[in-house]
Amino acid sequence: MKSLQSRETRDAWLMMLPALVVLLVIAVYPILRTFWLSLHEMTLTNPSSGYPFVGLKNYTDIFRDERAGASIFFTFKFTIATVVLELIVGFAAAMIMNKTFKGRGLVRAAILIPWAIPTTVSALMWKFIYNDQYGLFNDVLSRLGMIDGYKAWLSTESGTFMALVIADVWKTAPFMALLILAGLQMIPGDLYESAKIDGANSFQSFVKITLPMVRSTVLVALLFRTIDAFRVFDLVSVMTGGANGSESVSLYAYAHLMKFLNFGYGSAVSVLIFLFVFGISLIYMKSIGKELT
Repeated sequence: MKSLQSRETRDAWLMMLPALVVLLVIAVYPILRTFWLSLHEMTLTNPSSGYPFVGLKNYTDIFRDERAGASIFFTFKFTIATVVLELIVGFAAAMIMNKTFKGRGLVRAAILIPWAIPTTVSALMWKFIYNDQYGLFNDVLSRLGMIDGYKAWLSTESGTFMALVIADVWKTAPFMALLILAGLQMIPGDLYESAKIDGANSFQSFVKITLPMVRSTVLVALLFRTIDAFRVFDLVSVMTGGANGSESVSLYAYAHLMKFLNFGYGSAVSVLIFLFVFGISLIYMKSIGKELT
């Protein structure tokens, strides 16, 4: 019995070996290499320096840099605002798509269209919408009498932040809705029927049945969206280029890696992004584990 179990264990490891090798090559090695680079002063514009070992100097420089602090603050603010709004909008959309009505398939397809559009295309579209001369956003607000004249929304810090949040929520709330809809469809209809017989109204059924039953699904959706929002790059790069206090941590790391060719410092910023994302993942995974036990 013991030999059979050991043979099955060995066979399992042998079958997993190709996947482990691929994971080691495409994931583990780049992470370790990036961490190694972050401990050195490696500026490609000055190759004669010899790339000396500087320890944690690059990391301490990050926390001394006001621009780095501003990018971290913006990233956290953007992540919180977008994820909260996407949860609200996505949950509402999922509840609508879960209802039985004529044309439900068409509504589901229409809601998912923004998510299917590439982020770069979506960012360009919203950049045109917010244009201060011919943008649709100004035109709609003017016709509704909410503004007197066209405004340059992407020229102020508050306007830029609002524009980015709206664009991101429009683009990714359907993804949140899709995951929550999957959770809603797993709830047996008998539970609602029993609650209705017991005299529960729609709100009570939502609080006592819907929310507890989809809590783990919501946590998974929040995990994916929080990680994705914290790593935001293409939306900010295309719409604002980091102007007006909208530089994300990923855009800040890109600037040092690709524009200034400072691989040591840029790698240190990348490692910090990885640590933040890893920490967020641990928090969510712990919460998900509690829900499943």
